Amino acid sequence: MSTQLHADPAATAFAAKHHRMLIGGDWVDSHSGKTFDTYNPATGEVLASIPAGDSEDIDRAVKTARAAFENPTWANMHPATRGKLLHKLGDLILEHADELATLDTLDNGKPFAVARAADIPLAADLFHYMAGWATKLNGSTISLSVPYMPDAQFHAYTLREPIGVVGQIIPWNFPLLMAAWKLGPALTTGCTVVLKPAEQTPLSALRLGELILEAGFPEGVVNIITGLGEEAGAPLAAHDDVDKIAFTGSTEVGKLIVQAAAGNLKKVSLELGGKSPNLLFADADMATAVPGAASAIFFNQGQVCCAGSRLYVENSVYDDVLQGLSDAAKSIKVGNGLDPSTDMGPLTSQEQLDRVTNYLSIGESEGARNITGGKRWGSQGYFVEPTVLADTTEDMRVVKEEIFGPVLSVSPFKDVDELTAKANKSNFGLASGVWTKDLSKAHRAAKAIKAGTVWVNCFNVFDAALPFGGYKQSGWGREMGGEVLENYLQTKAVTTQI
Repeated sequence: MSTQLHADPAATAFAAKHHRMLIGGDWVDSHSGKTFDTYNPATGEVLASIPAGDSEDIDRAVKTARAAFENPTWANMHPATRGKLLHKLGDLILEHADELATLDTLDNGKPFAVARAADIPLAADLFHYMAGWATKLNGSTISLSVPYMPDAQFHAYTLREPIGVVGQIIPWNFPLLMAAWKLGPALTTGCTVVLKPAEQTPLSALRLGELILEAGFPEGVVNIITGLGEEAGAPLAAHDDVDKIAFTGSTEVGKLIVQAAAGNLKKVSLELGGKSPNLLFADADMATAVPGAASAIFFNQGQVCCAGSRLYVENSVYDDVLQGLSDAAKSIKVGNGLDPSTDMGPLTSQEQLDRVTNYLSIGESEGARNITGGKRWGSQGYFVEPTVLADTTEDMRVVKEEIFGPVLSVSPFKDVDELTAKANKSNFGLASGVWTKDLSKAHRAAKAIKAGTVWVNCFNVFDAALPFGGYKQSGWGREMGGEVLENYLQTKAVTTQI
């Protein structure tokens, strides 16, 4: 591993500081005084000590968010002013891009170059995009014809109003970006937020809290509570004064969120797991399709909910594609994300390392053919080799279950009907890819696939204007685009007899 590591000094200083949680305009320790350690996934060493918030801290944060929601400073703020605050926050993210990218690399393990080129600009763009929506959340007028009041006239209209106090629980795979995906639309609509970042990767969310205050958001509009899932996330999801819960993470935890939310029937949106099929036809441009299929699974160490983890390749090009994938995997430089030469960093935690290496053993026991990779990389940190498993079948666990690591299962197909059946044989429906030069074939496949996103001759293309979310057990609702605003708005009908 290279020793020429480059870390932004502001980020290393922030990581080393005494960390507190944000409640209102104050940075506070946990009510219990307890903390927990986070680890640098490239080394396995302790990175930071973080407040271990619990139900007491959640309750205080929710009360603070409720007071801020009802405070005229926020409740009566002109939408254009809200938009300016959001835009300012996006600007501040760009001003501190190197620092924020380094924090995500230290916390998550991803290459700094990737975080700097993708995560941070996309987070800023999300706030910039949502800023424009603040002045466009309009209702409508409706003409009424009431059969039992034929001579009456009415003026009827709708109002789109913020849903209230929102609890938001985000994952560890894109720490800053997921915070932006959640916070942007909630703040645009006028909600207030209690944000619970993943316990593995809280640093960039805490730094974002500082930038939120610097941007000028009123105190209490955003509150950030760090802590473990059972101790902080669960009481946030169950809290009776939270009007809506938004969660991104595994399908298993998503189901627990739904159960916890049932107490007061709070609104729920979920962006959950995936096992996304990637369909590679013989007529595809192989110079684009093969590296594209490799990137679809190996990007972000495979820790992507929509990763193209199931690759289906037309028979006539199957062997050639396998060779190309093997070459691509072997060319990936694995290492510390702070090393500028690194292509793929470590997994985020010891838990993830254990999970992924266990699936590698399962794949071997199930009879999958290992083309390349297949084991832990090195002895320090949480690294796994980019892995290609060939000749996989639909009954294998490595094909059915979300691994959330750099592990690709590949199988051949003969005809489109067979392919569609295989692609849709999943409890998930988050995303899919199609590789072909035949646009008619591409559009037919896109229509047939049961998934919230279909990429054609590309993969992992995101934009703040594009809605993102899943079919089936991949979630409820959408992130980004105009559609996400419905997660945070409720409609009121007003009727006046005139």
